[in-house]
Amino acid sequence: MLPKDEAELSAMVREAEGPLWIEGGGTRGAVAGEGVRLGTSGMSGITLYEPGALTLVAKAGTPLAEVEAALEAENQRLPFEPMDHRGLLGTDGVPTIGGVVAANVSGPRRIQAGACRDSLIGVRFVDGRGDVIKNGGRVMKNVTGYDLVKLMAGSQGTLGVLSEVSFKVLPRTAVQATLMLDGLDVAGAVAAMSAALGSPFEVSGAAYRDGRALIRIEGFANSVDYRVGRLRDLLAPFGAVEVEHDCQDLWRDIANAARFAGTDDEVWRISVKPSDAPEVAARLGDARLLLDWGGGLIWAGVAAGSDPRRALGGVRGHATLVRGAPESHARLGTFHPEPAPLAAIAAGLRAQFDPRGILNPGRMG
Repeated sequence: MLPKDEAELSAMVREAEGPLWIEGGGTRGAVAGEGVRLGTSGMSGITLYEPGALTLVAKAGTPLAEVEAALEAENQRLPFEPMDHRGLLGTDGVPTIGGVVAANVSGPRRIQAGACRDSLIGVRFVDGRGDVIKNGGRVMKNVTGYDLVKLMAGSQGTLGVLSEVSFKVLPRTAVQATLMLDGLDVAGAVAAMSAALGSPFEVSGAAYRDGRALIRIEGFANSVDYRVGRLRDLLAPFGAVEVEHDCQDLWRDIANAARFAGTDDEVWRISVKPSDAPEVAARLGDARLLLDWGGGLIWAGVAAGSDPRRALGGVRGHATLVRGAPESHARLGTFHPEPAPLAAIAAGLRAQFDPRGILNPGRMG
């Protein structure tokens, strides 16, 4: 089913006689999906863009590339640097802005600008009854009722089918520089990244791969030059610092977890406190690793059927199987088991928004 507008979407959900598998552009695949596919890509188009107000509104099926092109034409951008899953997952399709919201997709700049949900200021969606619900608005100061805007971000289509989303956007930065420190283990890299992130020099990216810590700063040329100099001094105890400019491809690869593209690894996405990353990395042994968010996000490539959640024993965090064989998803589950209190809250929300239990059943655990 491919509705062309919100009215058609509402009717399709209301008249559904069984489970629906909600899909945007199909770039994240349909692991463990059940039911009739309901796609949102037919609802496409930017409905409002006011560069002077830093506000953009788009239908949920609008291709992410279309949104980014419109923003680039006005020298603006989405603050949270969303990931493109296609290389990692080997999928086709077109990333949509609604899919970005439904999965709360957020890239390296999250440490500075916040997650997707932090830039989201309004949503329209159809709940499991087929009712159209609107929350938030088109200006950043608009706050009405319950904060369903934040609730819908990351809900994976289990509470409603998005039809329209509204964002605050930001100007693009003039200059970008990346400081690189080679020869570090995970503990040394996390210490270096933490020092940079704890400084007043506005780090917008902090990642680690292949023994190299990467620290990004952005802004006007004079400001970037000054901060590069100060960060060189700050990071000198961790080793020699190299600096490269215009590393957009590098950070795009980090955002997209590109180092795992085309490998045989099963890939897990693990969230922990940055200070716990060295211990978790050590427990993961020979796993192929990529760290982002200063160590708070660990991408781990492991052998088929392995369960890296065991590495979290005693460490607070959660892990998601992003890429794995169907049997691994079936045996291990895709999402981390929720603590009982959180699971009870989630079940209550689903009962309110989807009393028939037809929207992406089983998607969140």
